[in-house]
Amino acid sequence: MRLRNVKGAKEAMVESPYVVVEPKEYKGRWNEVFQNSNPIFIEVGMGKGNFITTLAKQNPDINYIGIEKYSSVLIRGLEKREEVEKELGHTLNNLMFIRMDAEEIEEVFEKNEVSRIYLNFSDPWPKDRHAKRRLTSTTFLARYHNILKPDGVIEFKTDNVSLFHFSLESVKEAGWNLVASTEDLHHSDMNEGNVMTEYEKKFSSMGNPICKLICNRSCF
Repeated sequence: MRLRNVKGAKEAMVESPYVVVEPKEYKGRWNEVFQNSNPIFIEVGMGKGNFITTLAKQNPDINYIGIEKYSSVLIRGLEKREEVEKELGHTLNNLMFIRMDAEEIEEVFEKNEVSRIYLNFSDPWPKDRHAKRRLTSTTFLARYHNILKPDGVIEFKTDNVSLFHFSLESVKEAGWNLVASTEDLHHSDMNEGNVMTEYEKKFSSMGNPICKLICNRSCF
């Protein structure tokens, strides 16, 4: 069974208090959702949720929002959240989820509302005609520009070297500042404090080096 066809996933999304069903209604008001003024970090394409749930567990003073296109993938994030909450013995009040397409991100977050964006093992869209769909394209960097704070940061990880080189060029072309980069994360100084995603564990076990870049828009 393909994950996107998991029976009952959409119904589970609607019923969960941790999934914001109408996120556009909260544009500019996400701190009201969390009932505090803590920084907001988002993961675009959160997959099964291990990465963002771990971060939420480690950093209670940061608000996290996981974004995923498919209900049947996002539901795995809900299950991971429940698992971690049982371990902790309390609710993760700093973690929410949204099921949406990343193209709508400017309709959901206001200018200067987000402090950090995580992009982990995004779809490489290998055909040239699909380049604008890549989450590190200049098209998407322009969208991120419109929601990030002036000192906002993007962190991107992938095992796809071609996508990584494309992303480095996009950062340069968009006029962003490349803070750091590596084509072998797990054997570099950038690995300190690294939280691995499900794909990262899988690809690393296969011997694939992991690429990572960090960029910001402090020049704007």
